[in-house]
Amino acid sequence: MTVELTDRIDVADSGDDLSLDDMFDLLERMPVPEGYKVEIVRGAVYMSPQRRTHWKIIRSVMHQLEDRFGRDAEINSDVRIDFPGYMNGFCPDLAKIADGAVADHKDRFPPSDVELIVEVISRATAANDYGDKKQTYAEAGVPVYVIVDPYTARCHAFMSPKNDDYHSALTVDFGEPLDLTCTSLGLTISTDKFPRD
Repeated sequence: MTVELTDRIDVADSGDDLSLDDMFDLLERMPVPEGYKVEIVRGAVYMSPQRRTHWKIIRSVMHQLEDRFGRDAEINSDVRIDFPGYMNGFCPDLAKIADGAVADHKDRFPPSDVELIVEVISRATAANDYGDKKQTYAEAGVPVYVIVDPYTARCHAFMSPKNDDYHSALTVDFGEPLDLTCTSLGLTISTDKFPRD
């Protein structure tokens, strides 16, 4: 069977009010190819391939988070979190959840429990990570949002969320440490082994 994919599938407005749960239930029944990440950003469904470069960076950051916070820390990868705004069901590459946070009856954490989001961009969805998702993370009050961009070989950290924007930012080239010790995380992320695309 051949499945034709597009970078973006808009959910038609048929007059039926679909919830995020309804939309994800429909997506789970679709033949989404293995190795693709699916998210809903402002009511639009996005599928992006997970590449080796992508995973190597995620794994490197995850290990650094475990070294800092312990192996029992709640660090999720590609796990759905519903964010404020219209139909935002994101599956961040990495999300560090606050110690002691308790998942709800659907086994999900609210955005208020998120201390850090890390997104490694893909070409097809980079505009989301730099645009709509960044704005949504700020609106939700996520204290630290990190974008790792293997195409430009740079990391961007956004801090001090207020309203729909971050009021502090730090950019480093791959190879330089991403110093987040000024945040509640008290963490420096090493980027010297991040692969480039």
